[in-house]
Amino acid sequence: MASTRIPRPLDPVEIRVLGVLLEKEQITPEVCPLTVNALLAGCNQKTNREPVMELTEGQVVEALERLRQDVLVWRSEGARSERWQQSVVRRWGLDRAGKALMAILLLRGAQTVGELRTRSERMHSFAAIEEVEQALERMAGIDEPLVAEQPRRPGQKETRWSHLVGETPEPPAPPERQRRELAEPPEVQPGRPSLAERVARLEETVQQLAADVAELKSLLS
Repeated sequence: MASTRIPRPLDPVEIRVLGVLLEKEQITPEVCPLTVNALLAGCNQKTNREPVMELTEGQVVEALERLRQDVLVWRSEGARSERWQQSVVRRWGLDRAGKALMAILLLRGAQTVGELRTRSERMHSFAAIEEVEQALERMAGIDEPLVAEQPRRPGQKETRWSHLVGETPEPPAPPERQRRELAEPPEVQPGRPSLAERVARLEETVQQLAADVAELKSLLS
């Protein structure tokens, strides 16, 4: 019997396209629905993407058409060009927390709960790690799960969560300094993010703001 949530495993280009549509709808709703050019820029963005991709316009258009046939995106005709937006939120039953987490998982692959909390800050603010875990468990506990917790691999201090909508690449190995920080986390007050988490959150915000400014400039040029 065919899945009603995920009709088939999605390929990496389709996953990236859906991730960008979900992300931009939450971070820069004023530019949505997206043109193909804006979507291409989001797919090839150098920050907040793992892995970084160099897709062509043709690849993005072909992916959009396949997703449209599966009713995962839909097209609207604008005054100057066609625009696209996702149609998976209702189909996948995503609430605001789930929508933010799925965007990060689609764009960056498997993540720890702490990484997901930090990287989703601009889309949805989680008050505590437990809220992230609860949202993930909701998406994992439905009849056709969207996410799953992966077994902890050798050298990893924490387990990671990944989406189940298609192929997901292995995350790159962290640099030596980050490995030391993961191995010897500083003591923090319960419920308060660590210094490393706060610095990472600030870096994510700065990188995303720079990417948003570049995108807006391309749309206005």
